[in-house]
Amino acid sequence: MKFKFISILFVLATFLVACNMGEDPKDHLGEIYTVVLDSIMKEDKSLNSDMEFIAIDMSSFNEVNGDDKKVILSYFRDKYNVDVMNATMDKLKDQGYYNQDTMSLDGVLLKIEKIEVKFNNSVLIQASKFRSGKGAIGVESKVHYKDGKWKIKESNEIWAS
Repeated sequence: MKFKFISILFVLATFLVACNMGEDPKDHLGEIYTVVLDSIMKEDKSLNSDMEFIAIDMSSFNEVNGDDKKVILSYFRDKYNVDVMNATMDKLKDQGYYNQDTMSLDGVLLKIEKIEVKFNNSVLIQASKFRSGKGAIGVESKVHYKDGKWKIKESNEIWAS
């Protein structure tokens, strides 16, 4: 009886440890956010037309360190060849990047709206891209860790204006 109990306990412990293996998304939020924000740039490309800048609202990036934030900004600067900044909508308005008459930006504002860690290797993220009151989209993306990288598994537009 004792042997049976120890065997069951061993199997259960092995199962729990195996389920906990993998990458902790919280250790890779910079990479995950880059993948998600880059994927939203590919959605509704008309919003990117003649953009002069990309603003990334990092106000919710509490668990992302300063170096990772710099890497994110550099990635977008290098890939899209425009000015890239960390800014909220309020900051863009204060600095004159928002045109009150047209209610639009001369660039795009990317924002992570919501993040939910599902399992060690899976994250659900809602993000948005704003150009104007009549030119914005929201996307929900499932991101997972596969083959040593964080990748978009599935992405769906959840709203548009």
